[in-house]
Amino acid sequence: MSAQTTTNKPLPFLYQFAAGGIAGVSEILVMYPLDVVKTRFQLQVTGVGEHYTSVLDCFKKIIKNEGPTRLYRGILPPILVEAPKRAIKFSANEQYSTILKTIYGTNAMSQGMSIMGGIGAGCTEAVVIVPFELVKIRLQDRNNTGKYNGTFDALTKIVKQEGPLALFNGLEATIWRHATWNGGYFGIIFTIRSLLPKANASIFLINELRNNFIAGGIGGTVGTMLNTPFDVVKTRVQNDSGIPRKYNWALPAIKTVAQEEGIGALYKGFVPKVLRLGPGGGILLVVFDQVTGWMRKYLG
Repeated sequence: MSAQTTTNKPLPFLYQFAAGGIAGVSEILVMYPLDVVKTRFQLQVTGVGEHYTSVLDCFKKIIKNEGPTRLYRGILPPILVEAPKRAIKFSANEQYSTILKTIYGTNAMSQGMSIMGGIGAGCTEAVVIVPFELVKIRLQDRNNTGKYNGTFDALTKIVKQEGPLALFNGLEATIWRHATWNGGYFGIIFTIRSLLPKANASIFLINELRNNFIAGGIGGTVGTMLNTPFDVVKTRVQNDSGIPRKYNWALPAIKTVAQEEGIGALYKGFVPKVLRLGPGGGILLVVFDQVTGWMRKYLG
């Protein structure tokens, strides 16, 4: 949660929505190529198709074989969903925090309450973004090159060939992914902020930006460590259009991947993912906190 939300009355929903959208789009425009690389690693099966040995190797091969624009293929779905997704993340966390404070009869959040609020926000967020995530994964897969001509073509073909409910394939795995990431993210932010030196009046803005980036960056890193296995199986579930489906539910899919490819396979794509969501978590918190601060000044 932002510094403002801990001490001030929550902003109206539309302002929360706008601030979350601006923060989310800012983060994704900067960090999206790492998301493409992460997906390639998660879909990579030993001995099958092109093999990537490192993040740099993956970048080189994508640019050389497919062109640099491929690093932004599939970006439209996440941009379309980013405003409601981030708005839901922060505004739902604020609402769950308010409910938890009422339940526990306190005006102050604890780390445990921050984790619970984050988990609730993650579950809420997951339900909204599943169709967008599925289309993005299909567009990012190298094996689907030529199969889809863009976002809306992919959406149309998936609905026509697999049925409208196919857009919600991986919902359960997506809930696991977002619940663990948000729980870790908001829980860690609460603790890190309490440990960082307070911003002094002379250079308040610089210190506040620093604290937010550090707290958000560490929160994003911890969230990524917790949720990567669920992210790997979510990617597999959403990219599986075969009949019968090999991957259906998160926990059985984790077992299948671990048995067939080893425990380490559950952390495929971890390096590009943490390189994105560590700094990305910092960017999110910095932009969201600054935008909501400006909004509060505007609203008086």
